[in-house]
Amino acid sequence: MGQTIAEKIFAAHLRDTPTPGNMVLDIDVVMCHEITTPIAIMDLVDKGMDRVFDPTRIKAVIDHVTPPKDSKTATQAKIMRDWARRHGIRDFFDIGRNGVCHALFPEKGFIRPGYTVIMGDSHTCTHGAFGAFAAGIGTTDLEVGILKGVCAFRQPRSMLVNVTGELPRGVVAKDIILHIIKELTVDGATDMVMEFRGPVIEAMNMASRMTLCNMSVEAGATSGICLPDRVTAEYLWPFIADEYESLEAAVEDFGRWHSDADATYEKTLAIDVSGLEPQVTHGFKPDRVKNVGEMAGTRVDQVYIGSCTNGRIEDIREAAAILKGRRVADHVRGILTPATPDIYSRALDEGLIKIFMDAGFCVLNPTCGACLGMSSGVLAEGEVCASTTNRNFNGRMGKGGMVHLMSPYSAAAAAVTGEITDPRQFLD
Repeated sequence: MGQTIAEKIFAAHLRDTPTPGNMVLDIDVVMCHEITTPIAIMDLVDKGMDRVFDPTRIKAVIDHVTPPKDSKTATQAKIMRDWARRHGIRDFFDIGRNGVCHALFPEKGFIRPGYTVIMGDSHTCTHGAFGAFAAGIGTTDLEVGILKGVCAFRQPRSMLVNVTGELPRGVVAKDIILHIIKELTVDGATDMVMEFRGPVIEAMNMASRMTLCNMSVEAGATSGICLPDRVTAEYLWPFIADEYESLEAAVEDFGRWHSDADATYEKTLAIDVSGLEPQVTHGFKPDRVKNVGEMAGTRVDQVYIGSCTNGRIEDIREAAAILKGRRVADHVRGILTPATPDIYSRALDEGLIKIFMDAGFCVLNPTCGACLGMSSGVLAEGEVCASTTNRNFNGRMGKGGMVHLMSPYSAAAAAVTGEITDPRQFLD
Protein backbone atom coordinates (compact mmCIF):
# COMPACT_ATOMS: atom_id res chain seq x y z
CA MET A 1 0.00 0.00 0.00
CA GLY A 2 1.21 3.49 -0.83
CA GLN A 3 2.12 6.16 1.70
CA THR A 4 1.11 9.77 2.18
CA ILE A 5 3.80 12.41 2.56
CA ALA A 6 3.16 12.46 6.32
CA GLU A 7 3.61 8.69 6.55
CA LYS A 8 6.87 8.91 4.60
CA ILE A 9 8.22 11.61 6.92
CA PHE A 10 7.23 9.62 10.00
CA ALA A 11 8.89 6.46 8.66
CA ALA A 12 12.11 8.36 7.89
CA HIS A 13 12.29 9.83 11.41
CA LEU A 14 11.01 6.93 13.52
CA ARG A 15 13.07 6.41 16.69
CA ASP A 16 10.72 4.13 18.61
CA THR A 17 7.15 2.82 18.84
CA PRO A 18 6.61 2.51 22.62
CA THR A 19 2.95 1.52 22.29
CA PRO A 20 0.79 0.63 19.26
CA GLY A 21 -0.10 3.75 17.30
CA ASN A 22 2.38 6.00 19.14
CA MET A 23 5.58 6.98 17.39
CA VAL A 24 8.66 8.74 18.78
CA LEU A 25 10.27 10.79 16.03
CA ASP A 26 13.67 12.39 15.67
CA ILE A 27 13.19 16.13 15.25
CA ASP A 28 15.07 18.21 12.68
CA VAL A 29 14.18 21.65 14.02
CA VAL A 30 13.00 22.76 17.48
CA MET A 31 11.70 26.33 17.34
CA CYS A 32 11.26 28.52 20.39
CA HIS A 33 9.74 31.89 21.27
CA GLU A 34 9.56 33.90 24.47
CA ILE A 35 5.98 33.12 25.49
CA THR A 36 6.06 29.32 25.81
CA THR A 37 9.77 28.48 25.95
CA PRO A 38 10.80 30.24 29.20
CA ILE A 39 8.49 27.93 31.17
CA ALA A 40 10.25 24.91 29.65
CA ILE A 41 13.68 26.45 30.24
CA MET A 42 13.04 27.17 33.92
CA ASP A 43 11.58 23.70 34.51
CA LEU A 44 14.67 22.09 32.97
CA VAL A 45 16.86 24.31 35.15
CA ASP A 46 14.91 23.33 38.26
CA LYS A 47 15.37 19.65 37.39
CA GLY A 48 19.12 20.04 36.91
CA MET A 49 18.73 19.28 33.20
CA ASP A 50 19.71 22.61 31.68
CA ARG A 51 20.99 21.16 28.40
CA VAL A 52 20.11 21.23 24.69
CA PHE A 53 20.36 18.26 22.36
CA ASP A 54 21.95 20.21 19.49
CA PRO A 55 22.31 24.02 19.52
CA THR A 56 22.47 24.13 15.70
CA ARG A 57 18.98 22.63 15.39
CA ILE A 58 17.30 25.01 17.84
CA LYS A 59 15.94 28.26 16.42
CA ALA A 60 14.82 30.92 18.88
CA VAL A 61 13.21 34.34 18.63
CA ILE A 62 11.58 37.06 20.69
CA ASP A 63 8.49 37.91 18.69
CA HIS A 64 5.24 37.98 20.63
CA VAL A 65 5.83 41.14 22.67
CA THR A 66 8.72 43.03 21.18
CA PRO A 67 10.07 45.28 22.49
CA PRO A 68 8.80 44.23 25.94
CA LYS A 69 5.81 46.18 27.24
CA ASP A 70 6.39 45.59 30.97
CA SER A 71 8.69 43.88 33.48
CA LYS A 72 7.07 40.48 32.97
CA THR A 73 7.60 40.39 29.24
CA ALA A 74 11.11 41.82 29.68
CA THR A 75 11.89 38.93 32.03
CA GLN A 76 10.56 36.40 29.53
CA ALA A 77 12.87 37.87 26.90
CA LYS A 78 15.83 37.85 29.28
CA ILE A 79 15.31 34.16 30.10
CA MET A 80 15.44 33.37 26.37
CA ARG A 81 18.41 35.62 25.77
CA ASP A 82 20.47 34.19 28.64
CA TRP A 83 19.57 30.61 27.68
CA ALA A 84 20.61 31.14 24.06
CA ARG A 85 23.97 32.57 25.13
CA ARG A 86 24.50 29.86 27.73
CA HIS A 87 24.11 27.10 25.18
CA GLY A 88 25.63 28.73 22.13
CA ILE A 89 22.39 28.82 20.16
CA ARG A 90 23.56 30.64 17.07
CA ASP A 91 20.16 31.13 15.49
CA PHE A 92 18.69 33.35 18.18
CA PHE A 93 16.95 36.47 16.89
CA ASP A 94 16.86 39.24 19.44
CA ILE A 95 15.26 42.66 19.12
CA GLY A 96 16.39 44.39 15.95
CA ARG A 97 16.87 41.10 14.07
CA ASN A 98 13.66 39.43 15.15
CA GLY A 99 10.43 38.82 13.32
CA VAL A 100 7.25 36.79 13.57
CA CYS A 101 8.55 33.24 13.99
CA HIS A 102 6.49 31.53 11.28
CA ALA A 103 7.61 34.11 8.73
CA LEU A 104 11.19 34.59 9.92
CA PHE A 105 12.29 30.95 10.13
CA PRO A 106 11.20 29.99 6.59
CA GLU A 107 12.77 33.20 5.32
CA LYS A 108 16.08 32.07 6.84
CA GLY A 109 15.89 28.71 5.05
CA PHE A 110 15.51 26.67 8.22
CA ILE A 111 12.65 24.50 6.90
CA ARG A 112 13.15 21.84 4.22
CA PRO A 113 11.01 19.15 2.59
CA GLY A 114 10.80 16.01 4.69
CA TYR A 115 11.71 17.77 7.94
CA THR A 116 10.08 17.27 11.30
CA VAL A 117 9.50 20.57 13.11
CA ILE A 118 8.06 21.33 16.55
CA MET A 119 7.35 24.46 18.57
CA GLY A 120 5.30 25.47 21.56
CA ASP A 121 2.95 27.38 19.26
CA SER A 122 -0.19 26.10 17.58
CA HIS A 123 0.57 27.79 14.25
CA THR A 124 3.76 25.80 13.77
CA CYS A 125 1.69 24.00 11.12
CA THR A 126 2.59 26.92 8.82
CA HIS A 127 5.88 25.22 7.95
CA GLY A 128 4.10 22.28 6.35
CA ALA A 129 3.95 24.48 3.26
CA PHE A 130 7.50 23.27 2.54
CA GLY A 131 6.55 19.60 2.58
CA ALA A 132 7.55 19.22 6.24
CA PHE A 133 5.64 17.75 9.15
CA ALA A 134 5.34 20.70 11.53
CA ALA A 135 3.24 20.70 14.68
CA GLY A 136 2.56 22.76 17.76
CA ILE A 137 3.23 21.00 21.06
CA GLY A 138 2.81 21.50 24.82
CA THR A 139 5.43 22.48 27.39
CA THR A 140 6.38 18.93 28.43
CA ASP A 141 6.94 17.85 24.82
CA LEU A 142 8.92 21.04 24.19
CA GLU A 143 11.20 20.24 27.13
CA VAL A 144 11.84 16.75 25.76
CA GLY A 145 12.47 18.20 22.31
CA ILE A 146 15.01 20.69 23.66
CA LEU A 147 16.71 18.06 25.79
CA LYS A 148 16.62 14.98 23.55
CA GLY A 149 15.60 16.08 20.06
CA VAL A 150 12.59 13.76 19.93
CA CYS A 151 8.82 14.07 20.17
CA ALA A 152 5.98 11.55 20.35
CA PHE A 153 3.02 11.63 17.98
CA ARG A 154 0.16 9.36 17.13
CA GLN A 155 0.41 7.51 13.84
CA PRO A 156 -0.58 10.09 11.21
CA ARG A 157 -4.01 10.13 9.58
CA SER A 158 -4.28 12.30 6.52
CA MET A 159 -7.06 14.27 4.88
CA LEU A 160 -6.78 15.14 1.20
CA VAL A 161 -7.99 18.64 0.31
CA ASN A 162 -8.12 18.94 -3.47
CA VAL A 163 -8.47 22.53 -4.72
CA THR A 164 -9.47 23.03 -8.35
CA GLY A 165 -10.90 25.72 -10.61
CA GLU A 166 -9.73 29.19 -11.58
CA LEU A 167 -9.25 31.60 -8.71
CA PRO A 168 -11.23 34.83 -9.33
CA ARG A 169 -9.52 38.19 -9.11
CA GLY A 170 -9.52 39.58 -5.58
CA VAL A 171 -9.84 36.10 -4.05
CA VAL A 172 -6.69 34.73 -2.43
CA ALA A 173 -5.37 31.94 -0.21
CA LYS A 174 -6.92 33.45 2.94
CA ASP A 175 -10.35 33.24 1.34
CA ILE A 176 -9.74 29.63 0.33
CA ILE A 177 -8.71 28.48 3.80
CA LEU A 178 -11.60 30.33 5.46
CA HIS A 179 -13.98 28.58 3.07
CA ILE A 180 -12.35 25.21 3.80
CA ILE A 181 -12.67 25.75 7.56
CA LYS A 182 -16.33 26.65 7.08
CA GLU A 183 -16.88 23.39 5.17
CA LEU A 184 -15.01 21.24 7.70
CA THR A 185 -15.93 23.09 10.94
CA VAL A 186 -13.44 23.64 13.76
CA ASP A 187 -13.10 19.94 14.53
CA GLY A 188 -13.49 18.50 11.03
CA ALA A 189 -9.80 17.67 10.72
CA THR A 190 -9.01 16.81 14.34
CA ASP A 191 -5.81 14.77 14.73
CA MET A 192 -5.28 14.73 10.97
CA VAL A 193 -2.72 16.14 8.57
CA MET A 194 -4.44 18.30 5.95
CA GLU A 195 -2.69 17.64 2.65
CA PHE A 196 -3.40 20.45 0.18
CA ARG A 197 -3.32 19.34 -3.45
CA GLY A 198 -4.65 20.31 -6.85
CA PRO A 199 -3.85 22.77 -9.65
CA VAL A 200 -4.76 25.83 -7.58
CA ILE A 201 -2.20 24.84 -4.92
CA GLU A 202 0.44 24.06 -7.54
CA ALA A 203 0.02 27.57 -8.96
CA MET A 204 0.44 29.22 -5.55
CA ASN A 205 3.62 30.90 -4.34
CA MET A 206 5.10 29.90 -0.98
CA ALA A 207 3.47 32.80 0.85
CA SER A 208 0.01 31.59 -0.17
CA ARG A 209 0.84 27.99 0.75
CA MET A 210 2.00 29.16 4.17
CA THR A 211 -1.31 30.99 4.65
CA LEU A 212 -3.22 27.77 3.92
CA CYS A 213 -1.12 25.60 6.22
CA ASN A 214 -1.09 28.27 8.93
CA MET A 215 -4.84 28.03 9.47
CA SER A 216 -5.18 24.25 9.13
CA VAL A 217 -5.10 24.09 12.93
CA GLU A 218 -8.32 26.14 13.01
CA ALA A 219 -10.05 23.08 11.55
CA GLY A 220 -8.51 20.93 14.28
CA ALA A 221 -5.63 19.59 12.17
CA THR A 222 -2.29 18.60 13.67
CA SER A 223 -0.59 20.06 10.62
CA GLY A 224 -1.16 21.28 7.10
CA ILE A 225 1.15 20.16 4.33
CA CYS A 226 1.87 20.80 0.64
CA LEU A 227 3.89 18.60 -1.71
CA PRO A 228 7.32 20.18 -2.33
CA ASP A 229 7.90 21.14 -5.96
CA ARG A 230 9.67 23.63 -8.18
CA VAL A 231 8.05 26.56 -6.35
CA THR A 232 9.48 25.19 -3.09
CA ALA A 233 12.90 24.63 -4.64
CA GLU A 234 13.05 28.14 -6.09
CA TYR A 235 12.20 29.66 -2.69
CA LEU A 236 14.87 27.56 -0.96
CA TRP A 237 17.50 27.75 -3.70
CA PRO A 238 19.70 30.39 -1.99
CA PHE A 239 20.04 27.95 0.93
CA ILE A 240 20.35 24.64 -0.93
CA ALA A 241 22.36 25.58 -4.03
CA ASP A 242 25.48 23.88 -2.61
CA GLU A 243 23.57 20.65 -2.04
CA TYR A 244 22.33 20.09 -5.61
CA GLU A 245 23.85 20.22 -9.08
CA SER A 246 20.86 22.15 -10.37
CA LEU A 247 17.40 23.37 -9.51
CA GLU A 248 16.01 20.46 -11.52
CA ALA A 249 17.97 18.02 -9.34
CA ALA A 250 16.46 19.56 -6.23
CA VAL A 251 12.95 19.30 -7.66
CA GLU A 252 13.56 15.65 -8.53
CA ASP A 253 14.86 14.92 -5.03
CA PHE A 254 11.88 16.62 -3.42
CA GLY A 255 9.66 14.23 -5.35
CA ARG A 256 10.61 11.37 -3.04
CA TRP A 257 8.40 12.95 -0.40
CA HIS A 258 5.32 13.08 -2.62
CA SER A 259 2.36 10.98 -1.58
CA ASP A 260 1.98 7.79 -3.56
CA ALA A 261 -0.89 7.48 -6.02
CA ASP A 262 -2.38 4.63 -4.00
CA ALA A 263 -2.01 6.28 -0.59
CA THR A 264 -4.99 6.02 1.74
CA TYR A 265 -6.74 9.07 3.19
CA GLU A 266 -9.06 9.24 6.15
CA LYS A 267 -11.19 11.88 4.46
CA THR A 268 -11.27 13.79 1.17
CA LEU A 269 -12.58 17.30 0.54
CA ALA A 270 -12.96 18.69 -2.98
CA ILE A 271 -13.14 22.47 -3.41
CA ASP A 272 -13.78 24.27 -6.71
CA VAL A 273 -12.82 27.92 -6.21
CA SER A 274 -14.06 29.21 -9.56
CA GLY A 275 -17.08 30.91 -7.99
CA LEU A 276 -15.55 31.68 -4.63
CA GLU A 277 -16.07 35.20 -3.27
CA PRO A 278 -13.96 37.02 -0.65
CA GLN A 279 -14.65 35.48 2.75
CA VAL A 280 -14.99 36.93 6.26
CA THR A 281 -15.66 35.45 9.69
CA HIS A 282 -18.43 36.46 12.06
CA GLY A 283 -18.98 35.53 15.68
CA PHE A 284 -16.24 33.91 17.72
CA LYS A 285 -15.30 30.76 15.81
CA PRO A 286 -13.13 30.51 12.69
CA ASP A 287 -15.67 28.23 10.99
CA ARG A 288 -18.35 30.91 11.14
CA VAL A 289 -17.67 32.28 7.68
CA LYS A 290 -19.73 34.22 5.17
CA ASN A 291 -19.21 35.83 1.79
CA VAL A 292 -17.97 39.35 2.42
CA GLY A 293 -21.07 40.75 0.73
CA GLU A 294 -23.25 39.23 3.46
CA MET A 295 -21.35 41.26 6.07
CA ALA A 296 -21.08 44.44 4.02
CA GLY A 297 -21.80 47.56 6.01
CA THR A 298 -20.55 46.18 9.34
CA ARG A 299 -18.68 49.04 11.00
CA VAL A 300 -15.05 48.53 12.02
CA ASP A 301 -12.95 50.56 14.45
CA GLN A 302 -9.55 49.08 13.64
CA VAL A 303 -7.90 47.37 10.69
CA TYR A 304 -4.89 45.16 11.32
CA ILE A 305 -2.65 43.87 8.53
CA GLY A 306 0.15 41.54 9.60
CA SER A 307 0.77 38.30 11.55
CA CYS A 308 2.15 34.87 10.65
CA THR A 309 -0.87 34.41 8.40
CA ASN A 310 -0.73 37.52 6.24
CA GLY A 311 2.24 39.72 7.11
CA ARG A 312 4.49 38.81 4.17
CA ILE A 313 5.53 41.09 1.32
CA GLU A 314 2.88 39.58 -0.99
CA ASP A 315 0.17 40.45 1.54
CA ILE A 316 1.44 44.00 1.93
CA ARG A 317 1.46 44.45 -1.83
CA GLU A 318 -2.16 43.31 -2.05
CA ALA A 319 -3.31 45.75 0.61
CA ALA A 320 -1.26 48.58 -0.89
CA ALA A 321 -2.93 48.05 -4.26
CA ILE A 322 -6.20 49.14 -2.67
CA LEU A 323 -4.79 51.81 -0.34
CA LYS A 324 -2.73 53.65 -2.95
CA GLY A 325 -4.11 57.15 -3.39
CA ARG A 326 -6.78 56.60 -0.73
CA ARG A 327 -7.21 57.42 2.96
CA VAL A 328 -8.55 55.36 5.83
CA ALA A 329 -11.98 56.35 7.10
CA ASP A 330 -11.92 59.03 9.80
CA HIS A 331 -13.02 56.70 12.60
CA VAL A 332 -10.65 53.82 11.67
CA ARG A 333 -7.26 53.04 13.19
CA GLY A 334 -5.11 51.31 10.58
CA ILE A 335 -2.14 49.23 11.77
CA LEU A 336 0.45 47.53 9.56
CA THR A 337 3.01 45.11 10.97
CA PRO A 338 5.43 43.63 8.41
CA ALA A 339 6.30 40.15 9.67
CA THR A 340 10.11 40.40 9.46
CA PRO A 341 12.80 43.07 9.10
CA ASP A 342 13.51 41.86 5.56
CA ILE A 343 9.84 42.24 4.62
CA TYR A 344 9.81 45.71 6.19
CA SER A 345 12.92 46.65 4.22
CA ARG A 346 11.50 45.36 0.95
CA ALA A 347 8.25 47.23 1.58
CA LEU A 348 10.30 50.40 2.12
CA ASP A 349 12.27 49.85 -1.09
CA GLU A 350 9.06 49.27 -3.07
CA GLY A 351 7.41 52.39 -1.69
CA LEU A 352 4.72 50.38 0.05
CA ILE A 353 5.36 51.79 3.52
CA LYS A 354 4.80 55.29 2.16
CA ILE A 355 1.49 54.17 0.65
CA PHE A 356 0.34 52.91 4.03
CA MET A 357 1.52 55.99 5.88
CA ASP A 358 -0.01 58.35 3.32
CA ALA A 359 -3.26 56.44 3.80
CA GLY A 360 -3.11 57.10 7.54
CA PHE A 361 -1.81 53.75 8.81
CA CYS A 362 0.44 53.33 11.82
CA VAL A 363 3.39 51.15 10.76
CA LEU A 364 4.93 49.01 13.51
CA ASN A 365 7.98 46.79 13.88
CA PRO A 366 7.55 43.03 13.40
CA THR A 367 5.57 41.60 16.34
CA CYS A 368 2.79 39.14 17.16
CA GLY A 369 1.43 41.42 19.88
CA ALA A 370 -1.91 42.52 18.46
CA CYS A 371 -2.91 39.09 17.14
CA LEU A 372 -3.29 37.65 20.63
CA GLY A 373 -4.23 40.86 22.40
CA MET A 374 -0.93 41.40 24.22
CA SER A 375 0.30 44.68 22.74
CA SER A 376 0.45 46.92 19.68
CA GLY A 377 -3.21 47.03 18.77
CA VAL A 378 -5.34 45.70 21.62
CA LEU A 379 -9.09 46.35 21.28
CA ALA A 380 -11.28 48.05 23.84
CA GLU A 381 -14.55 46.46 24.88
CA GLY A 382 -17.14 46.72 22.13
CA GLU A 383 -14.62 47.57 19.39
CA VAL A 384 -14.45 45.74 16.08
CA CYS A 385 -11.32 44.85 14.11
CA ALA A 386 -11.01 43.77 10.48
CA SER A 387 -7.92 41.60 10.70
CA THR A 388 -5.66 39.45 8.53
CA THR A 389 -4.79 37.28 11.54
CA ASN A 390 -5.93 33.70 12.18
CA ARG A 391 -8.21 33.63 15.23
CA ASN A 392 -11.44 35.37 16.12
CA PHE A 393 -11.99 33.81 19.56
CA ASN A 394 -13.88 35.87 22.12
CA GLY A 395 -11.37 38.31 23.61
CA ARG A 396 -8.58 37.25 21.26
CA MET A 397 -7.46 40.82 20.48
CA GLY A 398 -8.81 42.35 23.67
CA LYS A 399 -11.55 41.70 26.21
CA GLY A 400 -14.96 42.37 24.72
CA GLY A 401 -13.57 43.01 21.24
CA MET A 402 -14.80 41.45 17.99
CA VAL A 403 -12.41 40.23 15.30
CA HIS A 404 -13.45 39.60 11.70
CA LEU A 405 -10.84 37.56 9.83
CA MET A 406 -10.31 38.37 6.17
CA SER A 407 -7.73 38.74 3.42
CA PRO A 408 -5.35 41.70 3.01
CA TYR A 409 -7.50 42.90 0.10
CA SER A 410 -10.64 42.87 2.24
CA ALA A 411 -8.90 44.44 5.25
CA ALA A 412 -7.59 47.31 3.13
CA ALA A 413 -11.03 47.88 1.66
CA ALA A 414 -12.52 47.97 5.17
CA ALA A 415 -9.93 50.57 6.17
CA VAL A 416 -10.94 52.86 3.32
CA THR A 417 -14.72 52.59 3.78
CA GLY A 418 -14.79 52.12 7.56
CA GLU A 419 -16.91 49.00 7.21
CA ILE A 420 -16.67 45.46 5.87
CA THR A 421 -16.58 45.87 2.10
CA ASP A 422 -16.15 43.70 -0.97
CA PRO A 423 -12.61 44.62 -2.09
CA ARG A 424 -13.20 43.78 -5.74
CA GLN A 425 -14.80 47.17 -6.39
CA PHE A 426 -11.35 48.70 -5.79
CA LEU A 427 -9.59 46.28 -8.14
CA ASP A 428 -11.74 46.71 -11.24
